[in-house]
Amino acid sequence: MQTIRRIKTSSSGTTERAGRDPGRDLLPLLGGAATVVAVVGAVLALADVDSPLRAPFTLFFLLAAPSTAIAAALRGLEPFGRLLVSVAGAVAVNMLVAQGMLALHQWSTPGGIVAVTAISTLTLLLVLVRHLRGRTAGRRAS
Repeated sequence: MQTIRRIKTSSSGTTERAGRDPGRDLLPLLGGAATVVAVVGAVLALADVDSPLRAPFTLFFLLAAPSTAIAAALRGLEPFGRLLVSVAGAVAVNMLVAQGMLALHQWSTPGGIVAVTAISTLTLLLVLVRHLRGRTAGRRAS
C-alpha cells in the first residue's frame, strides 16, 4: 500500500516533503557515487587499463568492499565504532589476501581483486541469510 505525502511550499517558493530533512536525500546519492567509484576501480584494475584514476579508485574499492561487508555484519555497534572496526577489518582482509597469495606464489593484481571481491560478497551473503533467517524465525514465533 502506498501512502501519499503532503508537499508543502516554503515562502521562498521551493517545495519539500513534509517531515523530511532535505539533507537526508544526500546520503543515498553519496552511497551511489561511492559504489560507482569502487566498481570503476575494480574494472580498471581487472582490465589493466593505464589510467591515472586506476590506483586511487582501486584502493578505494579494496577498502570499501570489505568494510561495507563487515559494517553490515556489525549492525549492533554505534556508528563510530562500526566505522572504525569495519575499516580495520578491511585492512586485515586485504593483508591476509596478499599474504596468502604471496605465500602460495600466486600473487597477481587481478587475483587479489577477485579474492577480496569473493570474500566481501560471501560476507554480505552470510549477513543477508542471517538477517532473513532471523526474520522468518520471528514470524514463526508470532
